[in-house]
Amino acid sequence: MKKKKIGVLISGGGSNLQALIEACAAADYPAEISVVISNKESAYGLNRAREHHIPAHIINHKDYETREAFDDAMHTLLMHHQVDIVCLAGFMRLLSPAFVKRWQDRMLNIHPSLLPAFKGAHAHEDVLASGVRFSGCTVHFVRPEMDSGPVIVQAVVPVLPQDTLETLAARVLEQEHRIYPLALRWLAEGRLSVSGNKVMVKSAKAADGALINPL
Repeated sequence: MKKKKIGVLISGGGSNLQALIEACAAADYPAEISVVISNKESAYGLNRAREHHIPAHIINHKDYETREAFDDAMHTLLMHHQVDIVCLAGFMRLLSPAFVKRWQDRMLNIHPSLLPAFKGAHAHEDVLASGVRFSGCTVHFVRPEMDSGPVIVQAVVPVLPQDTLETLAARVLEQEHRIYPLALRWLAEGRLSVSGNKVMVKSAKAADGALINPL
């Protein structure tokens, strides 16, 4: 089995990157991480990559006059590493429409809410302020608009009366680490098809269902 080459874009700690690294370590996993790119030199995820001997690069967005020029630099590096699929893992930059088009249906993002609800960088705060009883996380294909695009998989967690920002975030993050590797597996195996804003999963397995229904 020829494994798909993955490029991971990060801006911070990289816990979802770590989940992908661990998934890719399995012999039967259909993908391998070829490069990690961060727009911030301080991102701890760079250390995670280097500890596993994965090429790790910094492309500082502040060194580029336009978003398009920054995105072009990332695209060039991804092509150098022969990347097939891009995974955003806490990458805190909006991507240009041209970059998104280049990676149409080959770029994934994970967001800590049940999209399309609670988009943006403050999802957990917004969830707690809203009074909803459930939250969760979403893996989706990337589109130019922030936190939009066809949903691949979601996991649901309860919002408890005593929850703080930290406890809710920890509960959601546990599920992020489960569903991101699952979504990437499906894409790398060629099991996903997109029709409009809907994603179909071919030949879903019982084990997949167990992962995406943690309640």
